[in-house]
Amino acid sequence: MQEETGAKPPTVTPARVVIALCLIAPFVALLWVSSYAKLEPTFIGIPFFYWYQMLWVLVSTVLTMIAYKLWQRDQRARNGGASA
Repeated sequence: MQEETGAKPPTVTPARVVIALCLIAPFVALLWVSSYAKLEPTFIGIPFFYWYQMLWVLVSTVLTMIAYKLWQRDQRARNGGASA
């Protein structure tokens, strides 16, 4: 038996698609090792392989922040604008 909790069913919205892309992009970029498994170009003497990964640490942080803010806005909209 299914209980009725009053929760709205999950829906796909443009905001949720952007959230998913923000969270998936770092995984795809870093799991595709052959795209960055090289030494050149170097940046201040650091091989590409290393600085590319370190750059993604910063990019991942920004993308996660964007996803979190979009999720908060989406939840407020689903709850009728009530502050959480």
